[in-house]
Amino acid sequence: MKILCVSDQIDPLVYSSAIRERFADVDLVLSAGDLPLDYLEFIVSSLNKPVFFVFGNHNLEEYRYYTHGDLGFESGWESINRHASGAVHIGSKVKREGRLLIAGLGGSMRYNRAENQYTNFQMYLEIFKLIPRLVFNRIFRGRFLDILLTHASPEGIHDLPDPCHRGFRAFLWFMRVFKPKYLIHGHIHLYDLSAVRATTYQNTLVLNAYSHYIVNTEER
Repeated sequence: MKILCVSDQIDPLVYSSAIRERFADVDLVLSAGDLPLDYLEFIVSSLNKPVFFVFGNHNLEEYRYYTHGDLGFESGWESINRHASGAVHIGSKVKREGRLLIAGLGGSMRYNRAENQYTNFQMYLEIFKLIPRLVFNRIFRGRFLDILLTHASPEGIHDLPDPCHRGFRAFLWFMRVFKPKYLIHGHIHLYDLSAVRATTYQNTLVLNAYSHYIVNTEER
Protein backbone atom coordinates (compact mmCIF):
# COMPACT_ATOMS: atom_id res chain seq x y z
CA MET A 1 0.00 0.00 0.00
CA LYS A 2 1.33 3.45 -0.92
CA ILE A 3 0.68 6.19 1.66
CA LEU A 4 0.95 9.95 1.26
CA CYS A 5 2.00 11.43 4.62
CA VAL A 6 1.59 15.17 5.23
CA SER A 7 2.31 17.43 8.17
CA ASP A 8 2.93 21.02 9.33
CA GLN A 9 3.28 22.74 5.96
CA ILE A 10 0.87 23.31 3.07
CA ASP A 11 3.05 21.80 0.37
CA PRO A 12 2.68 23.37 -3.10
CA LEU A 13 3.35 19.95 -4.64
CA VAL A 14 0.22 18.66 -2.86
CA TYR A 15 -1.92 21.81 -2.94
CA SER A 16 -1.83 21.89 -6.71
CA SER A 17 -4.05 21.28 -9.72
CA ALA A 18 -1.63 18.46 -10.59
CA ILE A 19 -2.29 16.53 -7.36
CA ARG A 20 -4.30 13.80 -9.12
CA GLU A 21 -1.54 13.08 -11.60
CA ARG A 22 1.31 13.44 -9.12
CA PHE A 23 -0.22 11.13 -6.49
CA ALA A 24 -2.42 8.92 -8.68
CA ASP A 25 -1.05 5.70 -7.18
CA VAL A 26 -1.59 6.68 -3.53
CA ASP A 27 -3.96 4.39 -1.59
CA LEU A 28 -4.19 6.28 1.71
CA VAL A 29 -3.32 9.69 3.22
CA LEU A 30 -2.10 10.24 6.79
CA SER A 31 -1.86 13.72 8.31
CA ALA A 32 0.41 14.10 11.35
CA GLY A 33 -1.04 17.43 12.44
CA ASP A 34 -0.74 21.22 12.29
CA LEU A 35 -2.60 21.44 9.01
CA PRO A 36 -5.93 23.23 8.45
CA LEU A 37 -8.89 20.97 7.78
CA ASP A 38 -9.69 22.73 4.51
CA TYR A 39 -6.29 21.52 3.25
CA LEU A 40 -7.25 17.96 4.17
CA GLU A 41 -10.63 18.53 2.51
CA PHE A 42 -8.81 19.52 -0.68
CA ILE A 43 -6.79 16.30 -0.55
CA VAL A 44 -9.91 14.19 0.08
CA SER A 45 -11.87 15.75 -2.77
CA SER A 46 -8.91 15.65 -5.16
CA LEU A 47 -7.66 12.12 -4.57
CA ASN A 48 -10.88 10.46 -3.39
CA LYS A 49 -8.84 8.31 -0.98
CA PRO A 50 -9.22 7.73 2.78
CA VAL A 51 -7.57 10.44 4.89
CA PHE A 52 -6.79 9.87 8.59
CA PHE A 53 -5.43 12.65 10.78
CA VAL A 54 -4.40 13.72 14.26
CA PHE A 55 -4.33 17.27 15.59
CA GLY A 56 -1.04 18.92 16.44
CA ASN A 57 -0.51 21.92 18.72
CA HIS A 58 -1.53 24.51 16.08
CA ASN A 59 -4.54 24.82 13.74
CA LEU A 60 -6.88 23.84 16.58
CA GLU A 61 -9.94 25.85 15.53
CA GLU A 62 -12.02 22.66 15.06
CA TYR A 63 -10.31 20.60 17.76
CA ARG A 64 -13.02 20.99 20.40
CA TYR A 65 -15.75 19.77 18.06
CA TYR A 66 -13.95 16.50 17.47
CA THR A 67 -13.04 15.96 21.11
CA HIS A 68 -16.48 16.99 22.41
CA GLY A 69 -18.07 14.64 19.92
CA ASP A 70 -15.90 11.78 21.17
CA LEU A 71 -17.18 12.46 24.69
CA GLY A 72 -20.82 12.47 23.66
CA PHE A 73 -21.52 16.23 23.91
CA GLU A 74 -22.09 16.73 20.22
CA SER A 75 -24.82 18.99 18.88
CA GLY A 76 -26.27 18.59 15.41
CA TRP A 77 -24.15 21.44 14.06
CA GLU A 78 -20.99 19.99 15.60
CA SER A 79 -21.78 16.60 14.08
CA ILE A 80 -21.89 18.17 10.64
CA ASN A 81 -18.73 20.19 11.30
CA ARG A 82 -16.63 17.26 12.45
CA HIS A 83 -17.29 15.35 9.22
CA ALA A 84 -17.19 18.31 6.86
CA SER A 85 -13.59 17.78 5.75
CA GLY A 86 -14.15 14.15 4.79
CA ALA A 87 -11.06 13.19 6.80
CA VAL A 88 -11.25 10.81 9.78
CA HIS A 89 -9.88 11.90 13.15
CA ILE A 90 -7.99 9.03 14.81
CA GLY A 91 -6.57 10.80 17.86
CA SER A 92 -6.55 8.25 20.75
CA LYS A 93 -8.24 5.69 18.49
CA VAL A 94 -7.35 2.55 16.57
CA LYS A 95 -8.71 2.05 13.05
CA ARG A 96 -8.45 -0.59 10.33
CA GLU A 97 -8.01 0.47 6.72
CA GLY A 98 -7.76 -2.44 4.34
CA ARG A 99 -5.05 -4.67 5.74
CA LEU A 100 -3.51 -1.88 7.82
CA LEU A 101 -4.04 -1.36 11.55
CA ILE A 102 -3.50 2.31 12.42
CA ALA A 103 -3.60 4.20 15.73
CA GLY A 104 -3.30 7.93 16.39
CA LEU A 105 -1.88 10.04 19.23
CA GLY A 106 -2.01 13.78 18.62
CA GLY A 107 -0.60 16.76 20.46
CA SER A 108 2.80 17.88 21.66
CA MET A 109 4.75 18.00 24.89
CA ARG A 110 3.20 20.54 27.27
CA TYR A 111 5.02 23.86 27.14
CA ASN A 112 2.43 26.61 27.77
CA ARG A 113 -0.70 24.75 28.97
CA ALA A 114 -2.62 25.38 25.73
CA GLU A 115 -4.92 22.84 24.09
CA ASN A 116 -3.70 19.42 22.98
CA GLN A 117 -0.50 19.49 25.01
CA TYR A 118 0.50 16.68 27.37
CA THR A 119 2.99 15.78 30.00
CA ASN A 120 4.72 12.48 29.45
CA PHE A 121 2.48 10.90 32.12
CA GLN A 122 -0.65 12.22 30.39
CA MET A 123 0.53 10.71 27.11
CA TYR A 124 0.87 7.33 28.85
CA LEU A 125 -2.80 7.72 29.85
CA GLU A 126 -3.73 8.36 26.20
CA ILE A 127 -1.84 5.21 25.23
CA PHE A 128 -3.68 3.16 27.85
CA LYS A 129 -6.97 4.07 26.11
CA LEU A 130 -5.72 2.17 23.07
CA ILE A 131 -4.67 -1.02 24.84
CA PRO A 132 -8.01 -2.94 24.72
CA ARG A 133 -8.22 -2.53 20.93
CA LEU A 134 -4.51 -3.32 20.51
CA VAL A 135 -4.95 -6.56 22.45
CA PHE A 136 -7.99 -7.36 20.30
CA ASN A 137 -5.82 -6.87 17.21
CA ARG A 138 -3.14 -9.14 18.60
CA ILE A 139 -5.63 -11.94 19.29
CA PHE A 140 -7.68 -11.70 16.08
CA ARG A 141 -5.24 -10.11 13.58
CA GLY A 142 -1.97 -11.61 14.79
CA ARG A 143 -0.32 -8.26 15.57
CA PHE A 144 -0.99 -5.21 17.70
CA LEU A 145 -0.53 -2.50 15.10
CA ASP A 146 1.06 -1.54 11.79
CA ILE A 147 1.26 2.27 12.03
CA LEU A 148 1.25 4.69 14.95
CA LEU A 149 0.44 8.19 13.67
CA THR A 150 1.56 10.95 16.04
CA HIS A 151 2.21 14.67 15.93
CA ALA A 152 5.20 14.78 18.25
CA SER A 153 8.24 12.57 17.81
CA PRO A 154 9.61 10.03 20.30
CA GLU A 155 12.11 11.23 22.87
CA GLY A 156 15.61 11.29 21.40
CA ILE A 157 14.48 10.56 17.83
CA HIS A 158 14.20 13.58 15.51
CA ASP A 159 13.21 15.81 18.47
CA LEU A 160 14.73 19.13 19.57
CA PRO A 161 15.89 20.35 23.00
CA ASP A 162 13.37 23.19 23.45
CA PRO A 163 10.29 22.42 25.62
CA CYS A 164 7.83 22.58 22.70
CA HIS A 165 9.70 20.15 20.45
CA ARG A 166 10.88 17.53 22.91
CA GLY A 167 9.65 14.04 22.09
CA PHE A 168 7.64 11.71 24.29
CA ARG A 169 9.38 8.96 26.24
CA ALA A 170 5.99 7.20 26.23
CA PHE A 171 6.37 6.58 22.48
CA LEU A 172 9.60 4.65 23.06
CA TRP A 173 7.74 2.37 25.48
CA PHE A 174 4.91 2.00 22.96
CA MET A 175 7.31 0.89 20.23
CA ARG A 176 9.06 -1.61 22.47
CA VAL A 177 5.79 -3.18 23.64
CA PHE A 178 3.47 -3.01 20.62
CA LYS A 179 6.08 -3.12 17.83
CA PRO A 180 4.39 -1.13 15.04
CA LYS A 181 6.14 -1.27 11.69
CA TYR A 182 6.01 2.52 11.44
CA LEU A 183 5.72 5.54 13.69
CA ILE A 184 4.89 8.52 11.50
CA HIS A 185 5.15 11.94 13.12
CA GLY A 186 5.25 15.64 12.26
CA HIS A 187 6.05 18.68 14.44
CA ILE A 188 9.76 18.78 13.61
CA HIS A 189 10.23 21.11 10.66
CA LEU A 190 12.89 20.14 8.13
CA TYR A 191 14.22 23.40 6.74
CA ASP A 192 17.04 21.34 5.26
CA LEU A 193 15.21 18.61 3.35
CA SER A 194 18.40 16.55 3.32
CA ALA A 195 18.09 16.21 7.11
CA VAL A 196 17.37 12.80 8.61
CA ARG A 197 13.74 11.74 8.07
CA ALA A 198 13.95 8.04 8.88
CA THR A 199 15.36 6.31 11.96
CA THR A 200 14.94 2.69 13.01
CA TYR A 201 14.11 1.99 16.67
CA GLN A 202 14.01 -1.73 17.42
CA ASN A 203 11.23 -3.09 15.11
CA THR A 204 9.86 0.33 14.13
CA LEU A 205 10.80 2.74 11.36
CA VAL A 206 10.28 6.29 12.67
CA LEU A 207 9.45 8.73 9.84
CA ASN A 208 9.12 12.51 9.84
CA ALA A 209 6.20 13.45 7.57
CA TYR A 210 7.02 17.18 7.42
CA SER A 211 5.60 18.78 4.26
CA HIS A 212 4.95 15.48 2.44
CA TYR A 213 6.49 12.04 2.30
CA ILE A 214 5.58 8.81 0.52
CA VAL A 215 5.63 5.48 2.35
CA ASN A 216 5.32 2.16 0.54
CA THR A 217 4.38 -0.52 3.04
CA GLU A 218 5.30 -3.28 0.61
CA GLU A 219 8.95 -2.34 1.11
CA ARG A 220 9.00 -3.60 4.72
